[in-house]
Amino acid sequence: MRGLKLPERFKSTQVHALGSSLSETNGGNSSKASVAATKPRSNNFNRNKTMLPSWSKTKSSNNNSASAFANLVPLHLPSTDTIEPSIEPHLKPVNLVETLSELYQRLECCSHSNKALVCVEQYSLVRGIGDQKVLRRCLRTACQNAEDVLSKVVLSAWLRFERRDDELVGVSTLDCGGYVLECPKKNLEHGFSPCSVNDHCRCLQEPNPKTCTEGVCVSDEESDVLFCVGSEEIGCVRCRIAALSDPFNAMLYGGFAESKMSKIDFSRNGICPKGMRAVEFYSRTKRLDPFCPMTVLELLSFANRFCCEEMKSSCDAHLASIVVNVEDALMLIEYGLEERATLVVGACLRVLLRELPNSLYNPKVAKLFCSYEARERLANVGCASFLLYYFLSQVAMEESMVSKTTMMLLERMGECATERWQKALAFHQLGCVLLERQEYKDAQHCFEAAVEEGHVYSLSGVARTKHKQGQPYSAYKLISSLIFEYKPAGWMYQERALYNMGKEKCFDLDVATELDPSLSFPYKYRALAKVEEKQIKEGIIELDKCIGFKLSADCLELRAWLYIALKDYDSAIRDIRALLTIEPNYITSHGKIRGDYMLQLLIREFQQKSQADCWMQLYQQWSCVDDIGSLAIIHQMLENEPGKSLLEFRQSLLLLRLNCQKAAMCSLRLARNHSCSLQERLIYEGWILYDTGNREEALARADRSIEIQRSFEAFFLKAYVLADTTLDAESSSYVIQLLEEALTCPSDGLRKGQALNNLGSIYVDCGKLELAEECYKNALAIRHTRAHQGLARVYHQKNQRKAAYDEMTKLIEKAESNASAYEKRSEYCDREMAKADLDVATQLDPLRTYPYRYRAAVMMDEQKETEAVEELTKAIKFKPDLQMLHLRAAFYESMGDLSCALQDCQAALCLDPNHASTLDLYRKIQS
Repeated sequence: MRGLKLPERFKSTQVHALGSSLSETNGGNSSKASVAATKPRSNNFNRNKTMLPSWSKTKSSNNNSASAFANLVPLHLPSTDTIEPSIEPHLKPVNLVETLSELYQRLECCSHSNKALVCVEQYSLVRGIGDQKVLRRCLRTACQNAEDVLSKVVLSAWLRFERRDDELVGVSTLDCGGYVLECPKKNLEHGFSPCSVNDHCRCLQEPNPKTCTEGVCVSDEESDVLFCVGSEEIGCVRCRIAALSDPFNAMLYGGFAESKMSKIDFSRNGICPKGMRAVEFYSRTKRLDPFCPMTVLELLSFANRFCCEEMKSSCDAHLASIVVNVEDALMLIEYGLEERATLVVGACLRVLLRELPNSLYNPKVAKLFCSYEARERLANVGCASFLLYYFLSQVAMEESMVSKTTMMLLERMGECATERWQKALAFHQLGCVLLERQEYKDAQHCFEAAVEEGHVYSLSGVARTKHKQGQPYSAYKLISSLIFEYKPAGWMYQERALYNMGKEKCFDLDVATELDPSLSFPYKYRALAKVEEKQIKEGIIELDKCIGFKLSADCLELRAWLYIALKDYDSAIRDIRALLTIEPNYITSHGKIRGDYMLQLLIREFQQKSQADCWMQLYQQWSCVDDIGSLAIIHQMLENEPGKSLLEFRQSLLLLRLNCQKAAMCSLRLARNHSCSLQERLIYEGWILYDTGNREEALARADRSIEIQRSFEAFFLKAYVLADTTLDAESSSYVIQLLEEALTCPSDGLRKGQALNNLGSIYVDCGKLELAEECYKNALAIRHTRAHQGLARVYHQKNQRKAAYDEMTKLIEKAESNASAYEKRSEYCDREMAKADLDVATQLDPLRTYPYRYRAAVMMDEQKETEAVEELTKAIKFKPDLQMLHLRAAFYESMGDLSCALQDCQAALCLDPNHASTLDLYRKIQS
């Protein structure tokens, strides 16, 4: 019956002007914001009913300040009609588990030569999960299995870009990372053993090929033939020249007239006298180091013309070794492409790709990669591969979704695509870019092409472009058919809600949240709907639900505007400071105000806190387990003391706790770059190495720092790294000693509280409960609230479950809305109370996996097998977690459904091929 009224409901349509300016994903804000500052906007904001309070009414004695606030008056809150989620610009399978399972089967049986490309496909599939470790593992495996030079150059630069090592001051883009896999020089060697990539690289110990002349024999043979170039005669050794190539051998010893001549006219062969002397010298010595680059280039051309393969390889390698900067690369790559010199082209690409994204702003670099003719030239040397343009496109999209460079690179990527997934990805991403550029008809064609290649998610792009072109009913029908044809997913209902109205729109968004609570758009829509009903506080509560488990800049910005509407400027400042910590260059969704300028307008009305006041407030927020509040305070402290490495380090720890991995690594690198001493810099380098999986190097940095000066952070780093393994009694004793040494060194209460907490944890593992209890109580004495959890564990070990439960209750009272506290308390009570706590934990943070696994295990104990599997499936749909996949596989295996068990094992191993428990189960099922 509802369908009969739909055409009437969609007659009066409204094209949304904002597009995807309120991005749903964390990573989308910076690129879209940078475009927003220059992209023309429509006047949709003028239609909004809800306005910010006029800043001119704010009491202020500062006329300039009041005038500045008045500039904000035209900026109203966005309305429910003007926001929409972005189309995610990556592959999004309808059934990710099934797709990952199939991919793992291919990884198991594919040839070594194809494995690198399959790993890149794996990377493209798991991008939507957002786990940086999984993405890096895919790229590392691809690097490990790449054989040809150009693939290795692209993949190693890609891996480096993901890690952003270029942010380290004093580290060149061509510096060796210490391992074979990370060595730029090794990338120019064709093929290597997969077993050696994790070995330490010895390139710094190897002699420089440009200067090493030891062992080179310079022939003193007398010349017996003259090559005349112009008016000059160059004496050569006939047999040496003949040995350069088969054509020369035939000319000098075959049936040609030159074989009888003592003088050969060589004037018309495109080489100058200086170049011919170089040919003669090379023929006797096999050396190129005495010659300038232009002469070697002439030899390269000569070698190509006369098929002198050994000389060409030598020239290629020599020229590749002298490419050290972008200028060299831009000059030599032209010669390399013309002469088809693979190593020269590879060396030039190595520099250009390792300088991304900065190099992409160079017009010459953009021209090199973007045009169709350039792609053809690159193809002639085998480097216009899909890999190259996939990488370039990702970098360009991250910088700007609407630039012409991004669009042209995606077009080249599509031209290089050969497999279905490659074509689907290229068409889908180009569709996303064209949608952002408001070129809706072309975007629709691209999305439709992606659908033809099997990418069902691109139908959301087709629907969106139809809606933009005034066909909302057609868009509604398309998404509705999608929901009925496939297993419903959160994004399907979210998309259909855009083309629905009233209660039905709200119903679709509620279903979207139920199916996938990680989608932020429904929370934002419901918040704005509350605001339009004059219920601003209720709107803030709705946003709190999302921000509580998923810290995103767009939600923080919207909550800040709502606080401003309530004139709660302290809370607004807190959110903007936290936002700027995640996205330092953030521009508001209005596209008119930089985040830092907005902050300055707000804080002019308040007296700035001193650094001492900030420290006191930080202790208070820390004790309340308010990580966002702590983040905002550290942002202010860094305003007071810019470049303070200690504060940047604390900032990185908070960001890691809030699951903002990229921002955390950026803060950690800034701490390293701003270090005032070698001892301090070694500590931060150690943390960077530890976070990137290099434990041995991290320990070495800690030891070197301790040798220079005994410090809390150096001992803590060493203890933390050593404790991140299965500790035996001897190792545990050593870690305890290190933590005790750390506690004797000067530090503040925040860090000492963490050290005491860690020390208590080691004591519990060793069974030294009294010592552990003392540590936790000492930590609580200096307001390290999280120590309640450790103390509860001690009581539990002593069989004092009631005391353990009460201790966790104290933590819950101090740390409001802390999902982990409820989750931990569930371990210290009966099943019904545990279930209630875990239900609260899921409500506060639906991304935590333990509650789902616990509930599923309970259901299995009660022989409710179907319900147990459904509980896990519900979470796996929006969070394909390794542990949940493993548990569901075990459930399927116990139920006798071996095909489903096998599929889950394969999907889990696709995320982590070394997961021991899943490997054991997988082998058991196969046997």
